[in-house]
Amino acid sequence: MQNSKMIKTVLIISGIIASGIGASLLFFPVAFQAASGIVLGNNINLLSETRAPGGMLFLSGLLMLLGAFLSRFTFTALVLSTLIYLSYGISRMLSMAVDGMPGKSLVIATVLEIVIGLAGAFVLLKYRPGNNPTNSPPNSSVSNI
Repeated sequence: MQNSKMIKTVLIISGIIASGIGASLLFFPVAFQAASGIVLGNNINLLSETRAPGGMLFLSGLLMLLGAFLSRFTFTALVLSTLIYLSYGISRMLSMAVDGMPGKSLVIATVLEIVIGLAGAFVLLKYRPGNNPTNSPPNSSVSNI
């Protein structure tokens, strides 16, 4: 996958946000959720259910950041970013339809997740391997297996 400023920008933004939110959920779940009006209390099961996706987001965000700087991770990082952000955004929209509107901060999070996910999808489509005719070898219709 070719290197571009757009790819780096999408991966840096998505990586910083995912790793930041992930770290907050993993290490400070009560305080982080309280900022959105969610009360976790001392429920050990609920804390576990909050920390687990926090760890996943934290490590995924680190991989996104790695993909911004190491080309061998770029494609994987873009796919991961796109899937995570679109799945969160679409799932929140489903929740809005089924459960009703959450607080303002979660609505804003939904919009940001959809925007970042769509940016990742756009970059994946624009820079996917084989999509740049200027880099195609002569007789590119012949397959080398």
